Amino acid sequence: MAIDYTERIPNNVELASNRTLQRALEHWQPAFLNWWKELGPSDFQAADVYLRTAISVDPKGWAHYDYVKMPEYRWGIFLAEPETDRRVGFGDELGKPVWQQVPGEHRSTLRRLIVTQGDTEPASVEQQRLLGHTAPSLYDLRNLFQVNVEEGRHLWAMVYLLHAYFGRDGREEAEELLARHSGDADNPRILSTFNEPIRDWLSFFMFTFFTDRDGKFQLKSLAESSFDPLARTCRFMLTEEAHHMFVGDTGIARVVRRTLEVIDEIGTDDPEAVRRAGAIDLPTIQRYLNFWFSSSLDLFGADASSNAASYFANGIKGRPDEKKYGDHVAAGTFDLEIPDGDAGTRIETIAMRNAMNEVVRNAYVDDCMKGLTHWNRILEAAGHAYRFTLPSTRFRRGVGSWANVPTDPAGNRIPQEQYDAQIASWLPSGDDRAFIGSLMQRVTEPGKMAAWIAPPDKGIKDRPVSYEYVRLA
Repeated sequence: MAIDYTERIPNNVELASNRTLQRALEHWQPAFLNWWKELGPSDFQAADVYLRTAISVDPKGWAHYDYVKMPEYRWGIFLAEPETDRRVGFGDELGKPVWQQVPGEHRSTLRRLIVTQGDTEPASVEQQRLLGHTAPSLYDLRNLFQVNVEEGRHLWAMVYLLHAYFGRDGREEAEELLARHSGDADNPRILSTFNEPIRDWLSFFMFTFFTDRDGKFQLKSLAESSFDPLARTCRFMLTEEAHHMFVGDTGIARVVRRTLEVIDEIGTDDPEAVRRAGAIDLPTIQRYLNFWFSSSLDLFGADASSNAASYFANGIKGRPDEKKYGDHVAAGTFDLEIPDGDAGTRIETIAMRNAMNEVVRNAYVDDCMKGLTHWNRILEAAGHAYRFTLPSTRFRRGVGSWANVPTDPAGNRIPQEQYDAQIASWLPSGDDRAFIGSLMQRVTEPGKMAAWIAPPDKGIKDRPVSYEYVRLA
């Protein structure tokens, strides 16, 4: 299905054939553009940015690259091609035709899931709106803006579903997506992680690696949905989301490489010496990793969840890559290790359906380990003994069986007094954040990098690293 770029709102859903829906979305569009100008990337609206824009949903050639001013970016509505005779792939309705309209009994649940997913998209743009002023290179500045415009397009994807399938309630929810703001004391974003400020580029790289990876797994779960328009929407969103995680993975790798270069130059890995030389010491990177990984874990929900069981049973939200499982009704059980009444743990066996959040969280942790393996290989290749580690999924939890249970990063239960005394050594301190902030100096000369980060291995779309990826006004 071709994307119509002659329309005011580019789309491949034949929007012109539904004048009522088209008018409703064209009415929402100015509010979106006002939001972008007020809370999108600060002070860069006139810059020409080398961005990719979706021109197709064909995985082999879906994007076009060229300079564009961000307010003129062609945000649109793109669904992956429909699958012929697609059937429900899991749960109690296994094998039945998927839904092209919202079943009345699932209307409230689907609307809530779409709103929650949709709320994360503008939230991350708001969190990152000031980062352009401290970008370590034009390459990185361009990547930030690419992430931002695609989060904006993902908001459009969810707003389309709300307008097209949920009537007046959906239109009101779409308006609310622009009314809530990240960190707003009176009207914050729905999920707490999306109210965390992102003031520096180390946090940005951690966010795009860990928190956007949560987004990947949420989208993969929704891509299994029996509500076919939602599934098709999420399948194409995943195509764009991969770049966001690439930015995080390679960004952290470049920070590590530069730190190792400085360690080699000064002949010591002493954190204070590394800092004096203008690089980020390895223990500080680990503390940032601890913070963002543990913050992202709660986004999957409680480890035992009747809601998750209901979503699966009713075919609303499945497991990522459901086809790889042999049992699509999830008839088995799952063993959870949870705190006991003393200072130890015990095993609680629950129905597999109730453990869906934990199943997806475990898959997420395995995926995060690939990044750690990448960064640790860089350390190993440099002959350095330091290794990054993921904290336990028990550490610093606010949701589920381990919520507010004091543990060390390895997951060992410890007294509350010990936790309170040591938590500052496991997470970024005020001094850490102040130091990282002091490094955040904007670099605008093409091909040049800030002193705390190494250059990327290659540029974008066959362009050199020295390419002028952003033409500043």
